[in-house]
Formats: sequence, structure tokens, C-alpha cells
Amino acid sequence: MTLPNSSSSLGERLAAAGLDWIVPDWPAPPQVCALSTTRNAAAGAKFDLTRSDPAFETARSELRRWLPADPIWLAQVHGIAICDADAKSALRSRDLPEADGAVARAPNTVCAVHSADCLPVLLTNAQGSVVAAAHAGWRGLAAGVIEATLASMRTPPATVIAWLGPAIGPQAFEVGVDVVAAHCVADPGAAQCFSPHRPGKWLADLYALARRRLERAGVVAIHGGGRCTLSEPETFYSYRREGAAVGRMATLIWIATV
Repeated sequence: MTLPNSSSSLGERLAAAGLDWIVPDWPAPPQVCALSTTRNAAAGAKFDLTRSDPAFETARSELRRWLPADPIWLAQVHGIAICDADAKSALRSRDLPEADGAVARAPNTVCAVHSADCLPVLLTNAQGSVVAAAHAGWRGLAAGVIEATLASMRTPPATVIAWLGPAIGPQAFEVGVDVVAAHCVADPGAAQCFSPHRPGKWLADLYALARRRLERAGVVAIHGGGRCTLSEPETFYSYRREGAAVGRMATLIWIATV
């Protein structure tokens, strides 16, 4: 059965509107909806969710068309603080919570994270009674943002389904020894997620690092990955490619009203 607000019907409606936004291909319960925007609006127009961009309000209004409520946006700082999106929604405050993850249990509370190379991670339990979004760049992954998000879900990790959204790919993400050390000092096995590239530099696989973190935490159902924000310039923004003035995509998840 396909629910009117399910992710499958959402994907069909986005495609019909001429949007190349991504709907996760994962075995989430039908009431769990999710999407990841690209740099494109309909008819090839620019879509940018950077608050300082002159077209931000237009982009936000376009996004809102596809959501049951305004998203709970975060002031992301590459940390491990997790926002209770249900409580934030009830407060209806304009202040952005300083956090890099959000969890919701109430229907129609939309968890959201921004990204432009960092890895967005979506999570739900098999019952579809709790959902979460995490902003997982290399700093957040090393600090434990995935583990913090799972803890905030308060559900057995073995029942969790994860989806890895678009991020910089393993053939494009050059890092230094500081990044390697941040992951490998506490977990020597994480070395398999790095490939020597040139003197003093490695290629880091954010997807592999996230999968390793999820698996070590007890999550077995992990989907997504495989895109590269840097090497797909027609689809994604990339901080590494475009610099500080880069735009932002959003990855969002919510429990639809059945």
C-alpha cells in the first residue's frame, strides 16, 4: 500500500514538478518521509538554502510546499549536540538551536540538516515511531555525532535503519594527518577508510567512516552513499569546489500523518 504522504508518492510528485531532488531508496516504514535537495529548482533555476543568499526566502517557500510544516533548522557547529525537534517546534522560536542533529517522534515535525560536502545521515526505527537527521562532517563523525543521535532516539540500534545522503566522495576528499589522527587514535581500524594520496595527504571515505560508526554502534541496515558533491557540479554544491560563498542543500526527514 502506498500512503498519500509516503516517500514513494513524494518522489513521483517531485519528478512531475521537474525537480531532481533525491528521495531516499531505503526500506523505511511508509509513514516516514525524507528528501534531499540539490542546487536546482524547477526549470533549471538556482536553489540555495544559505540564509545570506538573496533568494533564500524564495527557496524556503519552494521547499515548504513539499513539507507538512516548517523545518526545525539548526545552527550547525560540527559538534555532537542533538536537538529535540518536537520541543523546538512547540516553542516556535526563531532562534536556531546550536546542534548538529535533531530527533522527532511527533507526526509532521521536520528534522533538517544543511550540507555542501559534509555527510547528512537520516535515521528511523523499523516501527517509524522516531526519526532523526545528523550533520556528519569529519569533525562530527570523529566527535561522535552519530552515536549521540542514536542515543537521543532511545531505541535499540539493531532496529534502526540509516540512509547516507550526498557528500564528498572517497576519490575527492583529500585530508591531512590531523583528520586521520582524529579518527584512528581512538579507533585504529578506521585506517581502512583512508587511502594514501601524496606526501602528507590521504583520501578520506566519509561514507565508510559513517558506516563503520553505525555498525560499531549496532546498526545493521545502512543504505545510500555513492554520490560525490565535489565531482557532480551540476547537481550539488561543494565547499571544496566553490569556497566560502558556496550554497547549501538540505536533507530532511519527518513522520507523516497517516
